[in-house]
Amino acid sequence: QVQLVESGGGLVQAGGSLRLSCAASGRTLSSYLTGWFRQAPGKEREFVAAISTSGARTSYADSVKGRFTISRDNAKNTVYLQMNSLKLEDTAVYYCVARRNLLLRNLNAMDQYDYRGQGTQVTVSS
Repeated sequence: QVQLVESGGGLVQAGGSLRLSCAASGRTLSSYLTGWFRQAPGKEREFVAAISTSGARTSYADSVKGRFTISRDNAKNTVYLQMNSLKLEDTAVYYCVARRNLLLRNLNAMDQYDYRGQGTQVTVSS
């Protein structure tokens, strides 16, 4: 069993930056493909980014490419999401996810993941 806890959310002005963290306990996160989803009010849950176990390969939603960077520190059992040039439409609850399936495909559905955190709110203001 893996427990995931997100942190780092908050209120930021458009154009600003935030870094989200996802800390794991229970099992070593380095054995899991890990990623981020988000859900805005009244909208469907959306895939944001994913990273392979070594961190060598990543995948991003088109809406965040060039602005967000996913990374991991396996020694700290933590995955990060650096968010730059934030836009109003990035406002959402951000969820950390992890799964045992290590293939970097079929990333877009949360039901393809085995574990999920409780989420952290990111609010971007004008």
